[in-house]
Amino acid sequence: MSSSISCCDKQTDLQRPFVVNAHLTPATITHLYDRIAPFYDLWAGLTETRARRRALQLADIHDGQHLLEVAVGTGLAFAELVRRNPNGVNLGIDLSPGMLARARRRLARQNRGNHTLRLGDARRLEVGDARFDSVLNSYMFDLIPFEKMGPILAEFKRVLKPGGKLVLVNMTTGERCGSGIFAWLYRISPKLMGGCRGVRMAALLDRHGFQVVTREYHQQLGFPSEVILARKTLRA
Repeated sequence: MSSSISCCDKQTDLQRPFVVNAHLTPATITHLYDRIAPFYDLWAGLTETRARRRALQLADIHDGQHLLEVAVGTGLAFAELVRRNPNGVNLGIDLSPGMLARARRRLARQNRGNHTLRLGDARRLEVGDARFDSVLNSYMFDLIPFEKMGPILAEFKRVLKPGGKLVLVNMTTGERCGSGIFAWLYRISPKLMGGCRGVRMAALLDRHGFQVVTREYHQQLGFPSEVILARKTLRA
C-alpha cells in the first residue's frame, strides 16, 4: 500500500481514513441514484471496471456458497456472482428502487433463477446471523458519514460466517496524477460526485473485528478506487 503523497493531488495525509465527511442524507442518496440509474453503467464502465474485476477475483467465488451483495446497484457485479454460483444462495440489496430495477433487467437477460434482489438498508440487514460465506460491497462507504460506518460494519460482521470474506470497493484518496480533480469536484458540490468522496477503510475494518488480508489501489481515467479483502475474525 503506498503511503506517499502525490505531487499532483496535494493530499496532506494519506494515512487518514477520511478526508472530508459525507454530506448527503439517505433520502437524498436514494433520490439521486434513482435519477442517475439510467446513466450509471456508462460512468462505471469508464471508471470502475478494473476495481470491480479485481474485487471479484479476490472474492474467489465457488459454486454452492451463500453470497450477499450490499448496494448491488445496477447488478454489474451481482450478475457475475449469480453466474459463478448457480447452485448457491445469491442475495442482492440496494436502497434505490431505480438501481434495483436496472439490476433486475440485467439478471432477467441471464435467465437464471438462483437469486433474490430486494430493497434493503445496510444499517439493518434483514437476514440471520452467520449466514453468508462472503459479503461484497462496492462504492457505498464513500457515501456514508464516518460516524455511521461502524454500525454498518457490525452488521456485515454479524451476517458473515466465522472466517467469512468481506470484499469492499470504494472511491479512495488519490495517490497518482489526475485523481485530485474528483476531490475538488466533491468540495464544489457533493452531488457532482454522486455524493462520493475518498475514504480509506482498512484501519476501521481492523477496529471492527476484521483482518485485512490485502488493500489495493486502482486508478481508472483518473478515478481512484481501493479494493479490500478482509476476513471476519474470531475475536469479540
